[in-house]
Amino acid sequence: MATVGEARTEILRRIRSAIGEEPHVPVVPRGYRTEAGYDVDVLRELLTERLQDYKAQVVACGDTREEISAAVSGVLVEHGLTSVVAPPRVVVEWLEEPASGQQVQVVADDPEVSTGDLDGVAAVVTGAALAIAETGVIVLDGDVWCGRRAISLVPDVHVCVVRTDQVVGLPPEAVARLDPRRPQTWVAGPSATSDIELDRVEGVHGPRTLVVVLAG
Repeated sequence: MATVGEARTEILRRIRSAIGEEPHVPVVPRGYRTEAGYDVDVLRELLTERLQDYKAQVVACGDTREEISAAVSGVLVEHGLTSVVAPPRVVVEWLEEPASGQQVQVVADDPEVSTGDLDGVAAVVTGAALAIAETGVIVLDGDVWCGRRAISLVPDVHVCVVRTDQVVGLPPEAVARLDPRRPQTWVAGPSATSDIELDRVEGVHGPRTLVVVLAG
């Protein structure tokens, strides 16, 4: 009776015999578009249209720190949000004034903040890695602006700041710009699903409300 090692060797020998030492790798035709070629204005308008189709709210503002901070503050007030969690970089850049001026409790995220703690927070504020105009998708990648994946999933409201220079036209453009070694979360509107009766249910797999602050 052959040992496990002998059996493995024989299996690998037969595989090599069947495919050869240098297997043929077929060339896959890639005739799809890899660049949209849109200018900034078209990208902004298309992304806004797609996001609104997904029932996300879009708030436009300038691209300075003060303008983004004011826009985020306005969203918090409009939705009556009194507590938010955000990556520490976001807290420093965009939430210090709203926190003091609007009586908003701000939690700077760290690994010690549990999912139970997050469940008690009304909203999350993050930046983004990029956004894709034609599909209306926002990508988070866990950097200092996006933070942990958990914070974008547990609170009921997600306020996400996207700069216009982060907007690309097509998914291939996004993939080319993203770091494949980073954890990615692709967000297409607020969380929504349908039950067996095709009734739409929101907020099951993530935030029920998505507000995109489009800066620039």
